[in-house]
Amino acid sequence: MNVFHLSAECYPVAKAGGLGDVVGALPKYLCRSGAKASVVLPYYDRKFVRENTFEKVFEGSGKLGHRRFDFYVLREETNKLGFELYLINIPGLLDRQEIYGYPDETEQFVSFQLAFLEWMVQSGEEPDIIHCHDHHTGLIPFLVSNSYRYNSLKGIPTVCTIHNGEYQGWFGWDKISYLPEIDLSRSGLLDWGGCINSLAAAVKCCWNFTTVSPSYLEELSYRSNGLENLFRMERQKGTGIINGIDTEVWDPQKDPFITAHYNADTVTEGKQANKKALCKEFKLKLKNPLIVFIGRLVGEKGADLLPAIVDRVCSVYKDRVNFLILGSGEPEIELELSALQVKHQGQFGLFIGYDEALAHRIYAGADFIIMPSRVEPCGLNQLYSLRYGTMPVVNSTGGLKDTVVDILTDEGYGIRFNQAATVDAVEALGRAIALFSETKRMKELQKRMMSLDFSWDRSAAEYLDLYNSLTKR
Repeated sequence: MNVFHLSAECYPVAKAGGLGDVVGALPKYLCRSGAKASVVLPYYDRKFVRENTFEKVFEGSGKLGHRRFDFYVLREETNKLGFELYLINIPGLLDRQEIYGYPDETEQFVSFQLAFLEWMVQSGEEPDIIHCHDHHTGLIPFLVSNSYRYNSLKGIPTVCTIHNGEYQGWFGWDKISYLPEIDLSRSGLLDWGGCINSLAAAVKCCWNFTTVSPSYLEELSYRSNGLENLFRMERQKGTGIINGIDTEVWDPQKDPFITAHYNADTVTEGKQANKKALCKEFKLKLKNPLIVFIGRLVGEKGADLLPAIVDRVCSVYKDRVNFLILGSGEPEIELELSALQVKHQGQFGLFIGYDEALAHRIYAGADFIIMPSRVEPCGLNQLYSLRYGTMPVVNSTGGLKDTVVDILTDEGYGIRFNQAATVDAVEALGRAIALFSETKRMKELQKRMMSLDFSWDRSAAEYLDLYNSLTKR
């Protein structure tokens, strides 16, 4: 089984969010299961690329409308990530430092997809599966089935994983000339809402689309930024597969970033040592429950609720609770949180930005993590926190609903609330603070959390089953 994964992100090469984590882990676990999985990315002028050795394995050319471009394909020589990594470089277009944010982003990602297909056609490569991730690679399923130029690839099954349906890769019909000659009678497959919609095209044309949790698959039919009817129509070829986590990167027994290593048997002592170091770093009280948030400070994550949540909880439980937030995003949210550092000094710590090592230390030292997300297709933070014995307090949406069972049930290990609202989150955190005083129960729940299996082994097996079902058609 030879699978090519195409993505805009892959940890540790280039990561902006959960997409990078998934594409950096799933192929490794597929390879361990007996498949040959490769990742194809745009070339980025970033630290990983500069510090590792790549060989040129292919040179070719393509056309973006009337603009001809040369490209070359680089392969990382040592397979140090556990899979073959390829980078496509188009000088002047795909050779930049940042992943997103350029005014010609449409041209970047369309040319990336065209270069990949040209590489396949010109080299004679024939993978068993082409697996596309999000809208950045969403035109490929359409092109392999509807472009005369890529007719030789028509029989290759295509899979598209939707990590976040809010972003769809829209561009105007005035740029249809970017695509090579197509069957114009099929051009409606590109359209949604009067423009070319890359994600919609992927859903219409791929052999199967997957979402990163079963609940998110259902949610897309009533909340997907305008694609609700499409997801209802195409529901029969959708599959929800929970993301896994890389249990080698996220391992409290070996994690190089944390103060003290521990396992399920030594969780109490281990977490206390990590919490002590964290509280010292941010001048917080060790005896208090430590509630944390890690992530983007944006409305999608419910981060606009955080200032009110922090203020209310710190005011009601004065000197009896700690908050620590790591993240960046909307300036207004950042300013509101910064102001609370003065008001709740000694109770509230804040780090604006992102620091991978600090994130690991926070998971290891926290008692609870709050996730008031409005949209959470799968969520990885709650899975990382469970791995480190940190209890998730989450809004019941998407993958959070699929992966966190409330402690009100016999097999529960987390706390859930029913809507992204300040009052609901504060009430749930009140339950958490009360639970913290039940030392024996907390220890039992921490052990239960750490015994759960959210590894990629389980999820990779589901993807392999899907691939095999498609290749047998």
